[in-house]
Amino acid sequence: MLVLAAMIWGLSFVAQSEGMKHVEGFTFNGIRMLMGAAVLMPIIAFKRIKNPVKTTKAQKKIVFKKYAAAIIPVGLALFIGSNLQQFAFNYTEVGKVGFLTAIYMLLVPIFGLFMKKRPPFTVWIGVILGMGGLYLLCMGSSNTLNLGKGEILTLICAVAFAIHIILIDKFASEIDPVVLSCGQFLITGVLSVICMFIFEEPKISEINAAIVPILYSGIMSSGVAFTLQVIGQKYTEPTIASMLLCLESVFSVIFAFLILGQSMETREYIGCAVMFCAIIIAQIPKKQKQI
Repeated sequence: MLVLAAMIWGLSFVAQSEGMKHVEGFTFNGIRMLMGAAVLMPIIAFKRIKNPVKTTKAQKKIVFKKYAAAIIPVGLALFIGSNLQQFAFNYTEVGKVGFLTAIYMLLVPIFGLFMKKRPPFTVWIGVILGMGGLYLLCMGSSNTLNLGKGEILTLICAVAFAIHIILIDKFASEIDPVVLSCGQFLITGVLSVICMFIFEEPKISEINAAIVPILYSGIMSSGVAFTLQVIGQKYTEPTIASMLLCLESVFSVIFAFLILGQSMETREYIGCAVMFCAIIIAQIPKKQKQI
């Protein structure tokens, strides 16, 4: 289930890139995020019907505040990260976006330092390797680091996704994770639609032209893949789950080559391989001392 989720997300990079040929970023994200929320709503309704809970008005108010305190920051982080990523497709290849986005796997433990969480030594090895892979992936023909608009947008997007993961880690144990996911999709979708009408000029004909990528990203990437992740993680250790889910970056390169015919230079493929190794090494659990 986790590998299938990673495969769906990897193919989503291709769908997002293709969608940008017809509609602009806020339009694409607004529609697909609201679609993702719509996919999860029946699941939430089914869970409520299956396990009804009677609460008073005062209790409902407390629960609402608790959910809002979690959903709003998570939704804002997703809004920033997803839209930066979406616009990055205008400036660089799908494979690069996939691998540069995956840097969040290295950033999460680094950000943990600010929360007094000491990362294991393997994380620092992963960070060093990751920087080397980033250099190879973004190095220009003149053997100098060439960070264009697409690469910069994706790197900032990775920072936003790292914060997003930290926030989910904090709140997922406190509230229903499916409601949290649906809520974040709603916030991202509504904010994106507002930005769509302010900064873009959406047209029905253009949306129709991008309907297949939008449907895939909304239904498969958001609704189906998320459900697979939640179910899969119930039967898998967190470390192994992280390793399997980060395969999305590998699938993004494979699908970009098979479907779009996009290819990279040898050093860029080496950079992808180095970054993937860095992510795997960074996920190796710290050895526990036996008492």
